Amino acid sequence: MKNTSQITLKSGRRQRIWQGHPWVFAGEVRSQPNPEFNGQSVVLKDERGRFLGVGVYNSKSQIVWRRFSRDARAVFDQAFLERTIKKAVSRRPDGSFRRLLWSEADDLPGLIVDQFDSVLVVQAVTLAVDQRLPAISEILQDLLQPEVILFRNDAPSRQHEGLSLEVRTADGRAFPPKWFAIDGMEYFLDLQKGHKTGFYLDQREEHARVAAFAKGHNVLDGFSNQGSFALHCARAGATSVTAVEISEECVALAGKNAARNRLKVKFVQENLFDYFTAHRKEKYGLIILDPPSFARNRKAVDGALRGYKEINLRALRMLEPGGILATYSCSLHVDRALFIEVLRQAAADSGRRVEVIAQTGQPIDHPVLLTMPESEYLKGCYLRAD
Repeated sequence: MKNTSQITLKSGRRQRIWQGHPWVFAGEVRSQPNPEFNGQSVVLKDERGRFLGVGVYNSKSQIVWRRFSRDARAVFDQAFLERTIKKAVSRRPDGSFRRLLWSEADDLPGLIVDQFDSVLVVQAVTLAVDQRLPAISEILQDLLQPEVILFRNDAPSRQHEGLSLEVRTADGRAFPPKWFAIDGMEYFLDLQKGHKTGFYLDQREEHARVAAFAKGHNVLDGFSNQGSFALHCARAGATSVTAVEISEECVALAGKNAARNRLKVKFVQENLFDYFTAHRKEKYGLIILDPPSFARNRKAVDGALRGYKEINLRALRMLEPGGILATYSCSLHVDRALFIEVLRQAAADSGRRVEVIAQTGQPIDHPVLLTMPESEYLKGCYLRAD
């Protein structure tokens, strides 16, 4: 099969594709194929006819083209998928809980796969990947022999590709919640209905690193979700651990996890901003802030920055002398420079001497494509306040 159509860029401006970015937006093209090529492999050329890559096409999306190869002969077919999936999996560290495939960072635009022991959770967020799910499922089954393949195709971004939302298993059977042992801790995970793919695998390494600061201190885990940071801090010998989470469902689940692991954590269902106001005189040796995204789109960035500043300022004021604040942002539209600037402003307003003792990012199984800022969303800092 040969590529039978192409997209041509507009002339007169330097576009991101020249800096290695794999996306082209509808407003950047002079000509494009008919909708009959949606989901298919399409060549990209500039206004002079110079080849820029092969990508998957979708006229329904604002991102009309996503590069998967710089080889003019490449086709987004089963052979390519098998070869590229095997390559990506071979680069992952050994383990039973990890991200196996990370979209454009693995030359598989729109395909995300997380492994939870014998279960693979697959997300298809582009039309091209969605059309090829049967082939992808076959490749994953042959390569990894999972007991269950669960399709979590409920990400809102699918709607931008003209796709419906659904959650199902490959064999059509329901997959009920069950206990999983992750890094020495047992969690009751609902992979079919839980947030995203059911557990924040991108923070696994951080749970243990942050817990190393907990021994002998009162700890506050803000935006606790399933309680992972809180549980690891309790196990590490914290004097006390308080976990604050607004979701009633998450609080109940975190409490169940604590009981299962025989760990003592005080879980509070409350908005963290309200908790800080009501308990502003309390002091902690370690505070963890791992909020959900404050900026769902670029229009929300200004509000997100105000929120990040306020929540970090309040946390800094509640730290004991020498206390540690482990703070994170998973907002795609708030880059590392903006996040650091917000922390700098919060430190200045706190009136305390604050030093950065470490910066963190995504683990090795969530690789960042250097020419695609959108592949990097998670950033963090450990701060010490005197």
